[in-house]
Amino acid sequence: MRKISLRKLIPGAGVTAVLLVGAPPASANTPDVHHGDRATEVIQMVAKQTQTASIDVGRKGRSLGDQLVIAEDVYQNGKKVGDHSVVCTYVHTSPDALQCLGTFALPKGQIAGQALLHLPAASAVDVAITGGSGAYSSAGGYVHTVPAGTTERRLTFHVTQ
Repeated sequence: MRKISLRKLIPGAGVTAVLLVGAPPASANTPDVHHGDRATEVIQMVAKQTQTASIDVGRKGRSLGDQLVIAEDVYQNGKKVGDHSVVCTYVHTSPDALQCLGTFALPKGQIAGQALLHLPAASAVDVAITGGSGAYSSAGGYVHTVPAGTTERRLTFHVTQ
């Protein structure tokens, strides 16, 4: 196993593989917005990285199948309300691309998401919500994130039900 600094892989991104810009303050919730017959709930949170690891599989050095594993605690209004884990797998090298799959465990249920991240990462990436459980069992939409330092991000969930 080798360690990879995500700050080198994704300048300004800290340790998170999927990052976005332009989110409102992390403690605010906004009213539901309606798009056609589906309502969109907007939820503001902050994620703080707690662990990260790089896994080198197959050929030594960066190669197809290598992984980045990231764990974060999730906060709302300064209170820890859940956690997030993501596994990103290299699906292309030179230029690098990662397929990232993650799950947010929150008080009302879980939200699953995925994104294809091309490196160097764009300053804005929306992570597709691909499903969930509990209150989010029919969830769709996306999560928009903003770097807030080297180990912290602001999250804006746009959850359609």
